[in-house]
Amino acid sequence: MDLYSIGELVIDFTPGSEPASYIRNPGGAPANAAITAARSGLEAGVCSSVGDDDFGRFLVRTLEENGVKVLNPDLCGEAITTLAFVTLAPDGDRSFTFARKPGADMFLSEAAVKEADIRDSAIVHAGSCSLSASPAAEATAKALRLGHELGKLVSFDVNYRNVMWKDDQAACAAKVREILSYVDLLKVSDEEVDMMGGESALPALMEELRIAVVVETLGDAGARCFFAGETWDVASHKVTCVDTNGAGDAFWGAFLSSLRIQGVDRTEQLTKEIVSRAMAYGNAAGGLTVQKKGAIPALPTRAEIEAFLAR
Repeated sequence: MDLYSIGELVIDFTPGSEPASYIRNPGGAPANAAITAARSGLEAGVCSSVGDDDFGRFLVRTLEENGVKVLNPDLCGEAITTLAFVTLAPDGDRSFTFARKPGADMFLSEAAVKEADIRDSAIVHAGSCSLSASPAAEATAKALRLGHELGKLVSFDVNYRNVMWKDDQAACAAKVREILSYVDLLKVSDEEVDMMGGESALPALMEELRIAVVVETLGDAGARCFFAGETWDVASHKVTCVDTNGAGDAFWGAFLSSLRIQGVDRTEQLTKEIVSRAMAYGNAAGGLTVQKKGAIPALPTRAEIEAFLAR
C-alpha cells in the first residue's frame, strides 16, 4: 500500500431543499487526499469507522469506487457520521454548520490504528481534521509516531485553528508541536504559517524538528515550498486549504503521489528536482479541481494532471 491516510471521515450532507446550493462531499482532508492519490495510480487507504446508516454506507461506497481501501469499514450500530451542511455562496465561499448525532464520536480511535497497516505502507498521512481536544489527537500522534519509527515518509496537513480546543491556544500549539516531531512533509496555509511565527521562523523549526519539506498554500497566488534551505513559488492556481472544491486536499494527494511515482520512500532521497516536480504536479491537481468544480468528481486523475502540465 503506497499511502495510508489517517483521519475522521465526514460527509457533507445534501439536505434536499435548494439542492443547487449544497454539495455532497464525503471525506474531508484525509479521504480527499487519498482519493486523489488513488486516482493518480497509487494504492491508498483511509483509517476510520463510519456509522451504520445511509450516509455511512454512501461514504464507504464512494471511497471504494474511487480506489481507496477503507481499512476499518465496520459499520457501527450507533451512527458516528457527522452531517456538515455546507452552503455555497455565489462567490464560491462556503460556511459550515456541524450537526453531531447524539452520543457520536466522529474521530479516529487508537484501536483503529493498526501497526500492520502502517508497516505495509510507504507514506503515512494524517489530515488536520484529526487534530482535536479528544482521544483523536492521541490516536493521530500514535499513528504518525509508528510511521516515523518504522522509517516511513510521514505527512501532515495541519490545521492550526483551535476550534476543537475551546480557545485553549496553548494546548493546541503543544499538540501541533508534538505531532510535528514525527513529520517529514508538512502542508500549511499562509494563515497557519503566521500562527507559527511567520515564514522567517520556518527554517529554525524545520531544523529543530527535522522536517524535510514545508509547503505553504497561498490561495490565488499558488503555493510556496521550503526545502534544503531554499524557498520557491509555483504557478498561480487557486490551491487553498479550505475552499469549495477540496483543492488543497487534491494538491497534497497529488504531491505525495508524485513522490511515489518518482520512486521516493525515504527523506534522504529527496532532491530539489524531485520536490519541484511534486510541487508542479500538486499545483496542477489543485488547479484542475478548481476548474472542474464540484466535489469528489472534481478530484483529478493522473492522466488529467499530466495533460494539464503538458499544455
